Amino acid sequence: MTTTFKPVSSSNQFINTNRAVALGNPSWQETDESGLLNIAVRYGQNGHLTDNNGHDFINMCSCSYLGLDVHPEIVAGGIDGLRQAGTLNLSTARLRIHLAMLNDVEDELSSLFGTKAVTTINCAAATAGILPILASGHLTGGKKPLMVFDKNCHFSINHVKPICGDETEVATSPHNDMNFLEDICRRNSNVAYVADGAYSMGGHAPIQDLLRLQDRYGLFLYFDDSHSLSIFGRHGAGYVRSSTTDMPERTIIAASLGKAFGASGGVVMFGSAKEMPVIERFGGPMAWSQCINPAAMGAILASAKIHRSEELQERQADLARNIQLFDDQIQTTNAGIPLPIRVIPISDARVAVACSKAIFERGYYTSAVFFPIVAQGRAGLRVMPRADLAPAQITSFCTETMTAIEQLQ
Repeated sequence: MTTTFKPVSSSNQFINTNRAVALGNPSWQETDESGLLNIAVRYGQNGHLTDNNGHDFINMCSCSYLGLDVHPEIVAGGIDGLRQAGTLNLSTARLRIHLAMLNDVEDELSSLFGTKAVTTINCAAATAGILPILASGHLTGGKKPLMVFDKNCHFSINHVKPICGDETEVATSPHNDMNFLEDICRRNSNVAYVADGAYSMGGHAPIQDLLRLQDRYGLFLYFDDSHSLSIFGRHGAGYVRSSTTDMPERTIIAASLGKAFGASGGVVMFGSAKEMPVIERFGGPMAWSQCINPAAMGAILASAKIHRSEELQERQADLARNIQLFDDQIQTTNAGIPLPIRVIPISDARVAVACSKAIFERGYYTSAVFFPIVAQGRAGLRVMPRADLAPAQITSFCTETMTAIEQLQ
């Protein structure tokens, strides 16, 4: 008996990797040939890095917005975690067996952020594990929601769209368009909105408007708030979590512990823990044998202590000062927003790469951004001021950057 297999046709309804590669790879190749990719470095002092050619520079694209990535107490915490556990990895699904230290870590994060908190190996793993369960209806009373993704969602969210689309209906919303979203909520009794809290190319979600839609229509909210954790709120709960006193039940926030938090791994904050057994059992990378390792656990506990101290507020204030100093010297679309990501517009991708190279030669690394990082036909330089940079370093960077741009555009 001969079995005939009918191929599944693909209409690129949710993602088009082939087109993204075709349009974006030439710019990536030019960036590589300009020596701006795969730069191997060693840490120096005062925020400096040194590459294998002895070139000394400051990384102006670091997501360690508070400079905690080199904090001696967090480094020591990572070492202590390894010593306490006596192993780097238990290599067993956390659902079955996990190190007792993990309970301490998640209890501390839950207390720190005032809600149920669970760790993952990274924020992308949380999204890949949770969104398909959300699409299946298991987090919305057994009824599958209409999943609405903001157009500017991070890639780690967008690449899960096809999986969600296999479970339920999926739509894409214009960026931060609350009229579009409310119209969908009026016409559908069960809607889940997926967005970044703070976007990786700058800007943020309109949290208060979204909370009003949640109150009015029961909107389920899923946020990736990796770029604001630690830099916002008491104890650094982040932009989204700090917008409410009590975590709303129909809300999930995922965030990276490897950016401003200064440790490693990811954290997920839940408005309701009643569906945790389903997430633990069917959440893919949240259930597999990829638990954060003891070094990350120790670093998280050490960082949590800093997040409860006056040092956090001091670093948050230093970051705010440097953001304002940058905005005073270089005007961008997001000037005045108290989040650190800025994109300096450049005429096209080739000029952006050339500017990035010229600035790197002057002692500062900025990342040239182009499609598909930003919309087709746009380009720029992505810059992030940090708390651990001196005002003089910010001013020098701004001067060198504007000089390079004026010479090349």
